[in-house]
Amino acid sequence: MKNLPSSIDLQEYSYDLPESRIAKEPLSNRSDSKLLVCNKGTISHSVFKSLTDHLPPGSHLVFNDTRVIPARLFFTKDTGALIEIFLLEPIAPTNEIASAMLVKNKATWKCLIGNQKKWKDGQVLSKSLTSDTSITARLVDRENQIIELVWDNDMEFVHVVTAAGQIPLPPYINREVTFEDQERYQTIYSKFEGAVAAPTAGLHFDDLVMTAMQEKAVSNDYVTLHVSAGTFQPVKTANALDHNMHSEQIVITKEFIKTIIQKEKIISVGTTSMRTLESLYWYGVKLAQGDQLFKIEKLFPYEHEKDVLPTRKECLKLVLNYMDSEGLDRITGNTEIFIVPGYQFQICDGLITNYHLPGSTLILLVAAFIGDNWREVYKKALANDYRFLSYGDSSLLLP
Repeated sequence: MKNLPSSIDLQEYSYDLPESRIAKEPLSNRSDSKLLVCNKGTISHSVFKSLTDHLPPGSHLVFNDTRVIPARLFFTKDTGALIEIFLLEPIAPTNEIASAMLVKNKATWKCLIGNQKKWKDGQVLSKSLTSDTSITARLVDRENQIIELVWDNDMEFVHVVTAAGQIPLPPYINREVTFEDQERYQTIYSKFEGAVAAPTAGLHFDDLVMTAMQEKAVSNDYVTLHVSAGTFQPVKTANALDHNMHSEQIVITKEFIKTIIQKEKIISVGTTSMRTLESLYWYGVKLAQGDQLFKIEKLFPYEHEKDVLPTRKECLKLVLNYMDSEGLDRITGNTEIFIVPGYQFQICDGLITNYHLPGSTLILLVAAFIGDNWREVYKKALANDYRFLSYGDSSLLLP
């Protein structure tokens, strides 16, 4: 593609977001959210329960079916000091998130540690899970914040964190987690545990909208991207291209690829689904180059000339052929793809998404998808009292 500018001034992708516009609570009904539609630059307003009225004919929606884990674990020292462990990614005995959720007895994770200075080397922290079960934490690598967790029965790790942990709401919500958040900070179709943040574009879908999709023959399918805490990491570099892009684990099935290879109008539900779909294309490019490692580096897409790139279907067939040759029904990879203005989309034809933090990587992605129209979208959303960020309202973007 080679359309990457030499620098991206983050100030050009900022806007004034009043604190009062940040949604701190979910609506009573998911699909009561407002829906802004930007179709080739023309903006209109609706409600999310009417989504199907605005989808192009032949639309195929792609959802991210990851499920948020209670990734915040709190341990109290004998002194009363509180240590918070925020699980980021598994290290051992496996680094594959789906498998890590099934581990028994012991696991090692990379974490963020709150109040780490109060946690001495070699000190073991303990927390009760049930009347006869506990979990211990030991800091094995202070610099890299790697922790060994041990529990004293055969519970799978997913049940351990469910018993011991707390759902990690985004920091800008800035309130205590409630019982309601346990259900509302999950999509209704969430399935595979491993995310530490919700794919929030999907929070608006409820049974009413799903039924309307069936009635209007709007097809859909699922990918899995386990959203990492890096999605909230602010861009602190003046040149956005210098930002250290986070890596996230994705899982794609052979049946999914067989389905979308036949579709002409693919609508991504959320930026995580979009990152997954576009990464899938670039994995096909890698396979064409003889590289079988499913890892999409931050700027890999910008290393190629547009005129020599394979088509969407050619890339998807390359991935299918590889999976057939290896006897794989699903494939797991990692992506740190950085989608910024200048990127040319290969699979996604539409995007359903919430409203994102000023100067964030997600604003850059939206600007890459709809160009300068992003400014008018955000201006109109602010002017029409839309609610912003994770628990906020939605948009349908059709470039």
